Amino acid sequence: MIAGIGHNSRLSQEPGHSWRKFAWAKARADLLPVLPIEVVRLRVKRAAELGLPYKTYAGIRASNGHDLIGFLFSSNALRVLRDGQAMPADRAARLQTLVNTARHGLAHRPVTPTHLAGLSGIDRAFAAPRFADSWSAMRRDLEGVTAALRQPADRFVLVGDTDFEREWVAAARLAGYVSAEAFFG
Repeated sequence: MIAGIGHNSRLSQEPGHSWRKFAWAKARADLLPVLPIEVVRLRVKRAAELGLPYKTYAGIRASNGHDLIGFLFSSNALRVLRDGQAMPADRAARLQTLVNTARHGLAHRPVTPTHLAGLSGIDRAFAAPRFADSWSAMRRDLEGVTAALRQPADRFVLVGDTDFEREWVAAARLAGYVSAEAFFG
């Protein structure tokens, strides 16, 4: 394959390329904070309490600068698709492993918040935004959830199962998104 015009095939013909590469790598490394080992240990422990891999937890924490206090789970992610349906045992068991972590549900119709809140492992539940809602309506509904929880939105991670739910993160300014497959898998 022949490279296009202006493409250098990642090879630099200029003198000093190795030095610039070294200097750039060092400058990037110097920007990263060096945390005391005690802080790293506390963060590893917190990641375990949240049931997240440390790398995921550290990335979310680095992006917003705050610790996480809990999750918002969509009823899709919990595999609860109608009232009267129990959450699958593996998902309920996974929720029980979370320590010092808020576990709130977002109920897609026809699931009601009352039903979702009654399931083991869910602290509170709210109505999820509708699929046909505008961006502003979605934002308003989700801001209502975090206002009812009396906590900043950027302290919660959404565990969802669809691309539509992924959009909620930006709309509500949540800390991040974890797929149901990754969280429960």
